[in-house]
Amino acid sequence: MPTYEYKCRDCGEIFEKFQSMNDAPLEVCEICGGSVKRLLGIGAGIIFKGSGFYETDYRKEDYRKKAAAEGKAADSGSDKAEGGKVKKSDGEPKKQPESAKSTAA
Repeated sequence: MPTYEYKCRDCGEIFEKFQSMNDAPLEVCEICGGSVKRLLGIGAGIIFKGSGFYETDYRKEDYRKKAAAEGKAADSGSDKAEGGKVKKSDGEPKKQPESAKSTAA
């Protein structure tokens, strides 16, 4: 059941009323007894729950297998950062170029 918003034409009070969609709109202000006007509401947000609402939910099985295999390959890359140093595939630290070394005195 939606919540409708009304504004009194006499006192200017804005109030909400929880009504069935089949109920007739209110005509009398609950506060002063004047006439009311139903306001246009913004509506409620739509909530999608469960699977089937995203493009990726309908992917083919072979696509999911390839994506999983690529993800595992990316996780087991050959260059790993360790303690601020980047190691080569053979385990030796990479050397910095001479221009990149600091000249602290």
